[in-house]
Amino acid sequence: MITDKKCKICRRAGEKLFLKGDKCFTPKCVFERKPYPPGKLMSERKHRSNVSEYGIQLREKQKVRNSYRVSETQFARYVKGATAKGEGNPAQHLYATLERRLDNVVFRLGFGSARSLTRQLVSHGHITVNGRKVTIPSYEVSEGDVIGVREGSRKSKLFSELSEKLKTHKAPAWCRLEVDKLEGTVTAAPKLEKLEMPYNLTSIIEFYSA
Repeated sequence: MITDKKCKICRRAGEKLFLKGDKCFTPKCVFERKPYPPGKLMSERKHRSNVSEYGIQLREKQKVRNSYRVSETQFARYVKGATAKGEGNPAQHLYATLERRLDNVVFRLGFGSARSLTRQLVSHGHITVNGRKVTIPSYEVSEGDVIGVREGSRKSKLFSELSEKLKTHKAPAWCRLEVDKLEGTVTAAPKLEKLEMPYNLTSIIEFYSA
């Protein structure tokens, strides 16, 4: 099952990547019961083998790629673009590129509990940018863009309880959420913060530079 595959990704990473949304915060989360890599023998579960620097970089890359639900080819292109800018911090550029993906912004605004879900919401035509339907999850939003739930989709069961949930949702500092309108506006460029990005993007840049 797809859900089992998501759980295995977290177990291989050695930490929760919250790929299943709200379920990851409940006792039903598989990682709570099996916080060790899949396929490990009982005697191996208590001891993690020493990992090389390359291995650490690879693991960080896989964590970020799986968290944002992007392919290896697409992720490598994002890294190449971030390092080619020439000015500023490549890690910051990479973070901003990942965060500005439409499926991620929809997730950050609280319109879906997991990026895998918001990716589907975008692909199925439920999301608009500046009033126009956009069905490309990787679409890059810009400052000033208004992201919302399409008028024709608001009566769907997918969004029946959304207004209530959004009342307690905290949008990122670079977005302004308007609960009554089921809309969010990108007000600034995403800034790399430890609390927002618990992974080492600099290590990932080095991985692709090696």
